[in-house]
Amino acid sequence: MARTTRSRAVREVALLAAELRGTTYQTQDTAADGPSSQHSRRVTRSRTAPRQQQPDTTSQTDSPSEPQKKLKQSRKRKAAPIPSDINELPHNLGSVPTPPKIDGQVNTKPKTEIKIEAVDPLAGDVQNTVDKAKETLAEPPAEKKKRAKKAAYGLTPGITPFPDWSRPTPEECEEVNRLLSSIHGEITPPEIIPEPSLTVTGCGEVPSVLDALIRTLLSGATTGKNSATAFSGLVQKFGVLKDGIGKGSVNWDAVRRASVKDVYDAIKAGGLADIKSKNLKAILDMVCKENQERRDIFVKGEDGDESLKPLIDKPEGEKKYEIACADQNILSLNHLHSFKTQEVMEELVKYPGIGPKTAACVSLFCLKRPCFAVDTHIFRLSKWLNWVPPDKATEITTFSHLEVRIPDHLKYSLHQLFIRHGKSCPRCRAITGQSSAGWDEGCVIDHLVTRTGKRKGPPVKVDKESKKSKSSQKSK
Repeated sequence: MARTTRSRAVREVALLAAELRGTTYQTQDTAADGPSSQHSRRVTRSRTAPRQQQPDTTSQTDSPSEPQKKLKQSRKRKAAPIPSDINELPHNLGSVPTPPKIDGQVNTKPKTEIKIEAVDPLAGDVQNTVDKAKETLAEPPAEKKKRAKKAAYGLTPGITPFPDWSRPTPEECEEVNRLLSSIHGEITPPEIIPEPSLTVTGCGEVPSVLDALIRTLLSGATTGKNSATAFSGLVQKFGVLKDGIGKGSVNWDAVRRASVKDVYDAIKAGGLADIKSKNLKAILDMVCKENQERRDIFVKGEDGDESLKPLIDKPEGEKKYEIACADQNILSLNHLHSFKTQEVMEELVKYPGIGPKTAACVSLFCLKRPCFAVDTHIFRLSKWLNWVPPDKATEITTFSHLEVRIPDHLKYSLHQLFIRHGKSCPRCRAITGQSSAGWDEGCVIDHLVTRTGKRKGPPVKVDKESKKSKSSQKSK
C-alpha cells in the first residue's frame, strides 16, 4: 500500500472541497440563468479556479487515489457547442437576414428606378440645388480683374495708400512752391547734368548712375559734411579713372576687389561705416555680375529666349557701349537710362541698403525723372502742412501719396525747397521752439502749418536776485 504523507492528504482534501463547491455553484447558476448562462459561467469558473498540481510520481508503486481521478476528470474542458445554423449571428443577435424571394428565386438586384413623385419635398429641393450647381459649373468662368502689381517696397505705383486723403491739391502745391521760392529763390532742374564733384557728395546729381547711387547711399542718415568726407576717402584710397569711358568716376572695380576692411577704413570718417561698407561691397559685386551677364547676351545674340528679346533689340550703339564697359572692367548702371521710372525703382531697391528714398533721388537727379523723393525734412513739413495723415503716414507711404498728388512739374523744385526750408527756417527746423534763435523772424508758411512733435519751450526769464543767490550758493 502506497505511503501517504500528512501534507499530501491535506492537499487532496482541499482540492476535493474546492471541486465540490464549484459543482454546487454550477448547479445553482444553471437553474437560474438557463443554458447560455451555464456555458459562460462554466468557462469563467475554469479560468478563475486555482491551478491544480500534478500528483507526486517519485515512487512507481504509488497508485492514483479516488480524489485524484475526480480531479483529472474535472480538468477536462468540454468543447464549445457548435451552432446548428451557420448563419446565426454571435452574442445571441439572431440570424443573418436573407433576401426576399420572388417567384421562387432570390432577388439580389438593387432597385435602380425611383419615381420622383415618391421623393419627399425636401429631397426635391436638394435635387434642384444640385441641378443648378451643375449648370453653374458648366458655364465658362468669368474673367477676373487684374489687380495692380505691388512694387518691391510694398506699395502700388500710381495708387496712393491714402485714397480718402484729398490733399495736397494742385493749387496748394503751387502756393507753397511760390511762397518758398520767394525766400529761397526759384529752382529749376538743369538741362545738362553737371560733371561729378570729388569733394561734394550731393544727392546723386552726376552723369554716372552708379556714382549717383553710391553717393546717395553715403549721404543717408548723416550730414552733408560727413558724407563728403566719406566719399573723399574713397577717392584718395582707390583713385579716379582719368581717361576712357569712365573718366572722372571713382574706380569702382578697385573698390569691389578690395576687402571690406579697406572700404571701411576709407569711409569710417563719414559715420555708419560698418553697415555702409558691407552694402557698398555687395552692390558692386552684384553690378559686376549683371554687367558680365548683359555682355554675354549681347555677344551671343539671338538664342530663342523670348524674355531676352527686348534686351537683344536695343540699339547697336548702346550694346557696344555696355560690351566695352564690361571688357574694360568699368562697372556701370547707365543702361537704366532707357528704363521706365517704375522699372528703375524696382531695379534699384533690389540692392542692399537701397530703399525708396535713395532710388527716388537717383531717378530725380541723375535720370531726370519727375519723382518726389522724401527725406526727413520733407516728411516733417508734409505732416505739418497736413498733406498726409499725421498719425498714419511714414516716409515710404508719404512718398507714395505725394508721388500721386504733386504735379510732375513741381516735384523737382518742391523737393529742393522743402529741404532748404527744413534746414534753415528757425520755426521749421527739427526740435525747434519759441526759445530758438530767430523764432521772432517768422515763417513764410506759418499760416499753413500746424507744428507737432517735440518742441522747445519759451525762454524762461530769471530775475537778477535769483541769479545772485544761485551764484552765492555755488561759491559756498
